[in-house]
Amino acid sequence: MKKQMMLAAMSLAILSATTQAAPADKPANELLKPAAQQTQAALWASRVLSRYHYKAVPLDDALSEKIYDRYFKSLDAEKLFFVQADLDKYAGAKAKLDDAIVGENLQMPFDIYNTYQQRFNERIGYARELLKTKPDFTLEETYQYDREKSEWAKSDADVKELWRKRVKNDWLRLKLAGKDDKAIRDTLDKRYENYLSRSRKLNTEDVFQIFMNAYAMSIEPHTNYLGPRASDNFDIAMRLSLEGIGATLQTRDEYTVIRDLVTGSPAGMSGKLKVGDRIVGVAQGADGQIVDVLGWRIDDVVEKIRGPKDSTVRLQILPGDAGPDAKPVMVSLVRKKISMEEQSAKKTIMEVRDGGVKRRIGVISLPTFYQDFEARRRGDKDFKSATRDVARLLTELKKDKVDNVLIDLRNNGGGSLTEAVELTGLFIDKGPVVQQRNAEGKVEVESDTVPGLAWDGPVGVLINRGSASASEIFAAAIQDYGRGIIIGEPSFGKGTVQTLINLDRFGQGDKAKLGELKMTIAQFFRINGGTTQLRGVTPDLKLPTMADADSFGESSYDNALPYTVIKPAVYIPAGEVKDIVPMLAKKHEARVAKDKDFQFLVDDVNYVKKQRKDNLISLNEKVRRKERDEQDARGKLREARLAAAPSPDDPILVPDPKEAAKNAVAAKPAGAKQAKQATAAAMKGVARTDDGLQADERSLTAELDAEKAAKAAKDVLLNEAVHILADEVALLKTDTRLASRVLPYSPDRSDR
Repeated sequence: MKKQMMLAAMSLAILSATTQAAPADKPANELLKPAAQQTQAALWASRVLSRYHYKAVPLDDALSEKIYDRYFKSLDAEKLFFVQADLDKYAGAKAKLDDAIVGENLQMPFDIYNTYQQRFNERIGYARELLKTKPDFTLEETYQYDREKSEWAKSDADVKELWRKRVKNDWLRLKLAGKDDKAIRDTLDKRYENYLSRSRKLNTEDVFQIFMNAYAMSIEPHTNYLGPRASDNFDIAMRLSLEGIGATLQTRDEYTVIRDLVTGSPAGMSGKLKVGDRIVGVAQGADGQIVDVLGWRIDDVVEKIRGPKDSTVRLQILPGDAGPDAKPVMVSLVRKKISMEEQSAKKTIMEVRDGGVKRRIGVISLPTFYQDFEARRRGDKDFKSATRDVARLLTELKKDKVDNVLIDLRNNGGGSLTEAVELTGLFIDKGPVVQQRNAEGKVEVESDTVPGLAWDGPVGVLINRGSASASEIFAAAIQDYGRGIIIGEPSFGKGTVQTLINLDRFGQGDKAKLGELKMTIAQFFRINGGTTQLRGVTPDLKLPTMADADSFGESSYDNALPYTVIKPAVYIPAGEVKDIVPMLAKKHEARVAKDKDFQFLVDDVNYVKKQRKDNLISLNEKVRRKERDEQDARGKLREARLAAAPSPDDPILVPDPKEAAKNAVAAKPAGAKQAKQATAAAMKGVARTDDGLQADERSLTAELDAEKAAKAAKDVLLNEAVHILADEVALLKTDTRLASRVLPYSPDRSDR
């Protein structure tokens, strides 16, 4: 259901605008139809995919059957809406979707969607009817909360039984949180109505994109179709900038609400907007007509607000603390280029006590491998680049006299291949970084050609299951060169290369908007000849595995490319890190065995794994109360640990001198009192027990407090990674022979 609601919500949290008005919600019984440009886009996409994809597959009856299955699963991933009879009704389409694409007649997939929409309305309507009666919580019943791998419901009665249990579980969660029956009915009725409202906002572009992705992903998991709007957002994500006002938006109760203001942006500097304000109207220019946006999809509002640099947009604002009948105020803003700094590389310094000395570890967090391709093509000397930002941070860390550097790539899903190669070049002195094999079998080697190292000291890379693609290229190269220690859990396993193909080049007329294909064109291989495909990067030192490999990662896809091996590239290892790993592993194991925070984490991971495996939750109130009390006790144990004075061995975050100067506060390590205050702030807004609410049902303040608390909470895995690198520093400083084997040669090093 979670995935289904994500589809229905279609919510974006970015900034905004054009002058095209968005359509009102479609009536519940309105049938969607394909547009002429969509049939044209599908035809051209099929021609490109069947000829130029790395795993070129003909669009035939066999592929049509795969598209059919994936399309139904895309619409109803948890199998809560369709019944088997619905699939049987369209069984004749199984081998005909290829003909529909080639014949430029997409009515069949739209008919399937319209049936889905009808079922969606029926199921949610039934859920609302169930709210008129009170469930019996004394029965011994269970609810399966993940139905992705289940069979389709056989009959309407079967699917109603699924929904009866779902509603019962929703009710029980709120009851256990202390809500009375009236409050529960009101909350759930509003929730289900919001589901309907969001689904009514889906349009033909959404349906076409779902269908085309069912086609593209039936070939290979990382091939996608991007509609015109999705294409624009992908470009923004890569260059980390856009032209707008600098406000993050979200939908709450049909209102578009300001969730955050970017520092230094037009919205942030105006002094007229604040978090929680509601945008009810948008106008273009100094005298453009105000368009009422109440009830609009968030991406339609975003599109209205975003626009060319130095142009004017006027917002009709209902203050967050005002009632719905308050008089709106007008705010005029001039759009500017907005840099999305939250996604840029950032550095921190952490200190670890080692006897009478302190080891300083520089941590660089890199959320994505970004690059402003267009600015680079234009010759812009200041184009945005992950490598350039990291190089600057390394220069600063040198001045800060850090002993070791940790590159944190957790949940970095990749990005620019060029950036992965150039970032590796900061840590090696020229040489191959990654190999690419195209569809014809030709292998090319991507190399770092810039002499010298930006950082010639020891280095570590922290990865997890969410580290993919470019992250794996970088981590694998660092590992193959023996340049640094890889710490964490096995990575995602995405060993393929994609390119964007604009379908407008095939369209008729200058105004064609056919979207883009993100298509796999090559597979990348490590310089040692292996690949990260399926297997990912295996860390030198493993930390607890948080993700479920059966549902997340390349191995979870049923049509992923296989693991293969090619001839190694010619390269010279920069160091012999493997010589030091056994010593570090021994220290790591001894330390975490005594670290209560780490053991709590291991315990929690095992608990979650058991829940995933069981995939059932009791609907008996007594059983659930007992489970809740046990979880509450677990939470209190952890809170007590966090509230205690920090251990002398805990890494200490060194305040940034710039921030300290800005706040006129002397930069000094946090003591026990400060740690307790930080912990109290971290726990504020973090519920130990389930409150039964969804994110948009909580107050915005509570939601933001919870996010702030999560960021402030102790990062157990990062702390241990820092400890490992501090251990490495100690070993290298006491054993010069070991250091000579582990560290790369550099004429600038003072210890050579």
